[in-house]
Amino acid sequence: MDIKELYKLYQQHPCITTDSRDCPEGSIFVALKGEKFDGNQFALKALEQGCAYAIVDEMSEELRVKSEEFASARHYQPLILVDDTLQTFKDLAREHRRQFDIPVIGITGTNGKTTTKELIKAVLSEKYNVLATEGNFNNDVGVPKTLLRLRPEHEIAIIEMGASHPGDIKTLAETAEPTCGLITNVGRAHLQGFGSFEGVVKTKGELYDFLRQKEDGLVFLNADSDELCDLLTDDMWCTPYSIDPDKQYTCISGEVIRTPEVFLKLRWRRPLMELEETGASQKWHKVQTHLVGEYNIYNVMAAIAVGINFNVDRKQICHALENYVPTNNRSQFVQTDSNQLIVDAYNANPSSMMAALENFAQMDVPHKMLILGDMRELGADSEEEHQHIVDYIQTMTLDEVWLVGEEFAKVNHGFRSFADVDAVKQELLTNKPQGRVILVKGSNSTRLYQLPDLL
Repeated sequence: MDIKELYKLYQQHPCITTDSRDCPEGSIFVALKGEKFDGNQFALKALEQGCAYAIVDEMSEELRVKSEEFASARHYQPLILVDDTLQTFKDLAREHRRQFDIPVIGITGTNGKTTTKELIKAVLSEKYNVLATEGNFNNDVGVPKTLLRLRPEHEIAIIEMGASHPGDIKTLAETAEPTCGLITNVGRAHLQGFGSFEGVVKTKGELYDFLRQKEDGLVFLNADSDELCDLLTDDMWCTPYSIDPDKQYTCISGEVIRTPEVFLKLRWRRPLMELEETGASQKWHKVQTHLVGEYNIYNVMAAIAVGINFNVDRKQICHALENYVPTNNRSQFVQTDSNQLIVDAYNANPSSMMAALENFAQMDVPHKMLILGDMRELGADSEEEHQHIVDYIQTMTLDEVWLVGEEFAKVNHGFRSFADVDAVKQELLTNKPQGRVILVKGSNSTRLYQLPDLL
């Protein structure tokens, strides 16, 4: 069965499930494999629970016999054997995506992907019906799931793309077929998988490589990143944004407005060259966000650039940005009965950790405290990168520092050390900080996101 025939079946049964515990009546089960599971083993269960079809890439003798029983009872063959269920899943999603002649925005980058995606969604939703990646469904399973949620009412799609190995973005771009794209930045993350920083840059650049092949492919360019500017070629369309005053003539420009508040405030305007040509007002547009950290200005500027490109009114852009409130452990401010928390505990790598620390150092507040978890997947560079972070912390004015995880334990420091988040939780039972401003940051696998409720 080729993909077009399979897509006809999907049109008759437009509900895909990859979980045998969730099998809506008449849906199609795709038997994906993981490190600890094999979906082929659950194909019969899926059919018994209501799936109309099950797509498998292995057919045991038991499955073969049972399939004949199902075929006899249903008067059709409900088991579809393919070479590779994951590839079939991606091909099916791509075929579905091709039914929609709408802009598809691909987003990747080392830091800020999800925040940028959410900000862009907020801005575009002021004018359009938008489909966007939910949560962190940004891998070779999550992207097809998102694409298969496309419906006729959608006018724009935003697809987040994550990567931990060379070729990952190439594969996801070939599945989603974006019409435009944005790389937030490139930094030192997943070095164990990429092998080097150069590997990170090359992999993220695979999004540009895909767009370069399209006649009207458009890039939203962080013009302050030398690495991203080097990836762009003269034959590509781009909408640049920058916070460098020297670039405000040709770029959508912005700058931080520093206040005593913890939240980012900024102002922005369109390129001066464009304003001069049209005779439009050159005044700045001010935005007070609910994001903690000046480093978020690039995420905000990216959303502004996308909004401008898709003709969202400036007042609508500002309204969307001012009303977006993060709720996903990313640049989130939390006021508890005892402390004020800056929770950025979804992920951590050397570049995002340093940005968070530098911003925290600049904050003019008393009684600062750090609770930092390991940065994972750094491979042979892990000890050096963690030592670099510790060395910077030693230059800061802080009341207290708690470091969590075995990677921080390997480096030289005189701070309090905890084996894991459970050890921290135990400590909080008898030694809970009071009246502190606490930055909580670490890789998701350190589970520091469990701490805010206890602080």
